[in-house]
Amino acid sequence: MTRKLYLWWPRFFYSFPVQLLLNNIRHNHILVLCWIILFAMITGSFGKLLGIPYLFLDPEYLNKVNFTSFFFLGLMTAGFSMAFHITSYISDGHRFSFVGTLPKPFKKFVINNSIIPMLFLATFIYQIIGFQINNEHCTTAQLIERIGGLLVGYGAMTVFFAVYFRLTNKDIFRYVVCRIDEKIKQNVAVTRASAMKKLDIARKKQVRVDNYLDSKLRVNEVGDVGFYDKATILQVFDQNHFNLVVIEAFIFIAVLVLGVFKDYPVFQLPAAASFMIFLTISVMAFGAFAYWFGEWSATAGLVVFLLINYLVGEDFFTKKYEAFGLDYDSAPAIYDADTLILQSDSAAIRQDKQAMVMQLNNWRAKFDQHARPKMVFFCVSGGGKRAALWTLNALQTADSFTNGKSTEHAILITGASGGLIGASYYRELKLRQKLGEPVAPNDKLHRQMLSSDNLNPLIFSLLANDLFVGFTEFEYGDKQYRRDRAYTFEDQLNKITEQLMDHTISYYNQYEAQGLVPMVILTPTVVNDGRKIYIASRPVSFMNAELENFNDYALEKYSGVDFQRFFKEQGAPNLRFLSALRMSATFPYITPNTTLPTDPPIEMMDAGISDNFGIIDAVRFMYAFKEWISTHTGGVVVVSIRDSPKVPDVQPKMGQTILDALTQPISSVYNNFENFQDINGDLLLGHAHDWLGAPIDRVDIQYQAEKYIDLLQGMDSIRQNNARASLSWRLTTREKEGIVNNIQSDKNKTELAKLKSLLQ
Repeated sequence: MTRKLYLWWPRFFYSFPVQLLLNNIRHNHILVLCWIILFAMITGSFGKLLGIPYLFLDPEYLNKVNFTSFFFLGLMTAGFSMAFHITSYISDGHRFSFVGTLPKPFKKFVINNSIIPMLFLATFIYQIIGFQINNEHCTTAQLIERIGGLLVGYGAMTVFFAVYFRLTNKDIFRYVVCRIDEKIKQNVAVTRASAMKKLDIARKKQVRVDNYLDSKLRVNEVGDVGFYDKATILQVFDQNHFNLVVIEAFIFIAVLVLGVFKDYPVFQLPAAASFMIFLTISVMAFGAFAYWFGEWSATAGLVVFLLINYLVGEDFFTKKYEAFGLDYDSAPAIYDADTLILQSDSAAIRQDKQAMVMQLNNWRAKFDQHARPKMVFFCVSGGGKRAALWTLNALQTADSFTNGKSTEHAILITGASGGLIGASYYRELKLRQKLGEPVAPNDKLHRQMLSSDNLNPLIFSLLANDLFVGFTEFEYGDKQYRRDRAYTFEDQLNKITEQLMDHTISYYNQYEAQGLVPMVILTPTVVNDGRKIYIASRPVSFMNAELENFNDYALEKYSGVDFQRFFKEQGAPNLRFLSALRMSATFPYITPNTTLPTDPPIEMMDAGISDNFGIIDAVRFMYAFKEWISTHTGGVVVVSIRDSPKVPDVQPKMGQTILDALTQPISSVYNNFENFQDINGDLLLGHAHDWLGAPIDRVDIQYQAEKYIDLLQGMDSIRQNNARASLSWRLTTREKEGIVNNIQSDKNKTELAKLKSLLQ
């Protein structure tokens, strides 16, 4: 037994596949890191809370998960695998010179270099099968179709490359490359010098290989290998470089073409496929650097990075994302403390209060004059697509449960991100119904529309437009804007909301003033100083009403800026409502920060940074109109629609690694960010009981998936570890069902009954 092992082990260890694997681990750290990232994504070890694994395990194309969506993912996965092989061959082929003596050397290299790609493909298929069966209600036929799509796509791309290399080896190189050999010698001296240096290294130190796999996967022994003359070997290197350039050019041209047509859904690849293209380009760029600069590649890469970083810092490549409807050609608004004081003085606050009192009186006129109606505030939390669907679902259910009273009693909607998208969409449906249009606001069709995918276009736009393609333009109103990633987000948002909200913010003023629908105040946060921008259909400087308590405004920190007053000269009333929603729902790395026309320029980020639940803004509104509310209403009902539990379970402290200990000071703040906001919101709402002069009730309708782990038996490990829907702009079928069904929890039924009782 020992003798057999002694004879078997060297044969295995010094086989070409094993030595290539070890060589990649030893030398090609960037390539190995790319594979580690992909393995982590598909197994749920990375990006689970953001739903990244589902982009690979359940890809959508044209809003469907089918053969085609998996086919495109298979194509791009094979493309990345081939980029890995090409880069490895160019970077390390000189370490295995025996390959050059074999027929079809690159083909042999690919076969023996396929341990990692094949292991990834097998793991990928395994994860897809488990996910599709346990989470997508996938039938056997559907599963075969989807796995078949992946394999057909993978095979098609592999065949394409096989044909390409077969032709280049026999025709293109022989009849084209050889003829321009003299030109190559003149123009790629650095490359050839790098190649020669690698050959010198190869002569001195070759990697030991005793056997390899041939085209039929048979084991063959490696014979005695001599070196060809320099001219022949340089010709091989030139050919390899030529092939690399051709493939890179093909990929870039394909991305450019797709970028031109990116706004057509048929050209919008699944998000995971777009990511694969990005990885492929990155890997091939790494290969080019390694080939051109040899041992100086890391240094050259660092220099290029520092240069680009400097140029970006000097605004050479900075891309500013605009708010559509605003005038960026006129003089910018001066953003400083003195200007803020002038915009929100006591006269402005009184004027905006008077306009709002007219709306309050019209709201009051809808009810029996002898009754004291309850005033409802809808405070909705952020949380991407999850929060948007949950908010729409909660508002539909509350409206049905209270026979329409919940929306009739509502005066204001506040919140952040996805929650405001869902609430604004429902408000629009109710408005259309009141205007006599054939709209059923509580129909499930609207949930299906809002929950459809709009992440694929964003990711593809990031790749095909923002990174590689110059911006095209479109016209909104009478102004020209760039057709960038911000446009893509709004275009998709417009589609999934049935194109009902494509208005300016001032469009809603007449209907809010009449009391037909509640006012929406959006509050994106200024990156520069942390202030809020209060965006509404008319000026709402009364959101800073506490300033009236101070004689010298200069001594008081302004909490927010009234958008309508501050940007009056830049066309504030013409701001597109979808742009306001986009600014309030800026998701890191996905939805870009919006730059407003100010001096100095200010950028907007998600409203959830300052108040993810909308409670603080609702309290500010109550404070501004506390006398009117106490006189004309029977009290306030704060309906908090949140996509996270109000009182979550305290998680036990697990064993800490060194990395955990180092990151804990930062991670603990991030993980408890919502808790901090909850505590502040509860504190302000608690104090409101003292100064409002009217009762305050609170109803919490919350998505609390963690409480229903028993319903998740049989699910795969990824979903068992993440029962809550992911924070993303794309949801799986199981996540959509879980969000919609969660409204039937005992806790939410109790809260809905409480709301109905309060509005009797």
